[in-house]
Amino acid sequence: MAVADEPRGPEPIQPGLFPDDTLPDDLMGYRGPGACQIAGITYRQLDYWARTGLVVPSIRGAAGSGSQRLYSFKDVLVLKIVKRLLDTGISLQNIRVAVDHLRGRGVENLAGITLASDGTTVYECTSAEEMVDLLQGGQGVFAIAISGAMRELTGSISQFPAERADGGRSEDAPEDELASRRRNRVRRTG
Repeated sequence: MAVADEPRGPEPIQPGLFPDDTLPDDLMGYRGPGACQIAGITYRQLDYWARTGLVVPSIRGAAGSGSQRLYSFKDVLVLKIVKRLLDTGISLQNIRVAVDHLRGRGVENLAGITLASDGTTVYECTSAEEMVDLLQGGQGVFAIAISGAMRELTGSISQFPAERADGGRSEDAPEDELASRRRNRVRRTG
């Protein structure tokens, strides 16, 4: 992946990207089937990408039979970006290079990046000037504004059930009946 500039530290988050401009909870995640629906991929793709290390769930990995992977907001965003890059014909090898480069960045930093490609190489642009330079050099064919993918994701992700990695629940998520019974049983026996 060609890098236009080295990271300059955290950029301020784009206004309006998240509801009330707060970042997603680091402990809140989405199980595999939900992550697939949100990103528009198959479970087979998700499983393959996790096993090969392309997009590994950062909240909770699979730890044996019956365990559930838990993908963070950033993981689901990367899944969506990988899907878009694949749809445009970028090779999985080049996508791996791009994902490895993006992996170390926080959600705040990703909002200012646009990925552009000539079909072979993926370029990172962090300003309009870099995009113009890329296009003037005859390099860019298409681009993916990560902030646009984030905005789209924040709009659709709220329709899917999320869970907390620590076993707690979001304040706005209703407690299910089974969890309520368990809590009451613990109070009576505890």
